[in-house]
Amino acid sequence: MNIHWAAEVGDDWLEIRDELDRAFQMSQGAAQAEESFVYVVHHDDLLGRRGMGGAMVAAGLLSAARTAAIEGSRKGWTVNVVAFDDDADPEEVRGWAERLAADSQGVSGELIRLGPTHLGKALP
Repeated sequence: MNIHWAAEVGDDWLEIRDELDRAFQMSQGAAQAEESFVYVVHHDDLLGRRGMGGAMVAAGLLSAARTAAIEGSRKGWTVNVVAFDDDADPEEVRGWAERLAADSQGVSGELIRLGPTHLGKALP
């Protein structure tokens, strides 16, 4: 199953680059095999609340998912992002990621937010 769990990173560019490269390697392999894939990120990283490095990785993966979804739509595979908050049940997060990777039922290029921390926020 093609699921990339974004690692926590600091603000060091090499650490950020290495994490994005790890995600790219998984994505490339999945795309070449014409298989769907999912990125899992922390919701607060999407809003820049946990530091610049985490924000760069999470935003980069969201952008990559939306771009890859265009290619996948032509070839029959999907890519999505699952964002979780601190209170999310890890098994629930895993379950969402696995379901989307196995059969997203046509949903692609989307951000699925688990937990309530995004409610009432101005979101990108």
